[in-house]
Amino acid sequence: MTTSNTAPPAPLPPGTAPRLTDPRALYDAAVADFGPALVRLAHGYERDPDRRQDLLQDIHFALWRSFASFDHQCGLRTWTYRVAHNVASSHVLRDRRHRARAMVGLEVLEQSPPQEEAPDEHLAGRLDAERRRGQLVALLERLAPPDRQLMLLYLEGLDAAAISEVTGLSSANVATKVHRIKRILAARVRGASAPPSPTGVVHGN
Repeated sequence: MTTSNTAPPAPLPPGTAPRLTDPRALYDAAVADFGPALVRLAHGYERDPDRRQDLLQDIHFALWRSFASFDHQCGLRTWTYRVAHNVASSHVLRDRRHRARAMVGLEVLEQSPPQEEAPDEHLAGRLDAERRRGQLVALLERLAPPDRQLMLLYLEGLDAAAISEVTGLSSANVATKVHRIKRILAARVRGASAPPSPTGVVHGN
């Protein structure tokens, strides 16, 4: 019996599945690779459990529909995060109109004094196993959608190039904002001597 010397193909990293064209296969691949990240994203945008579940369902529905027009001009991860954050941002803006909730940009938050935010115990153990989750979620809730998006992508471990591709910001702008986010996190997340540094995240100068 002869044996082949051809080695099996190496597994592809997440988000680089074979060039799928069927919308159902693309959706399934996105959920397999990024399903947990979508759950964390929904937690970062919505604290209320029922509304959070509605948001997650909206994200999945929009993602399902979106793959009918997916043209492989960007990676699966970038497409998935774009769709998810667009849906979540719209959710936050609708909520702000209905509840008149004040949200601020990084510039305002950076200049405002720290507040003692009550931890959300329901979220403990879900957003990030190493951080003080309640305080972090409270901080996220104060940010306007563009800055919240950037922070959530940073916490997911995306580097500057990947965040730039998702958000459309320049890499230099991303690096600057990430640096400021790190400073804010260090000052605001109780008990943390330094902000989280996911692997591959750019360090701004």
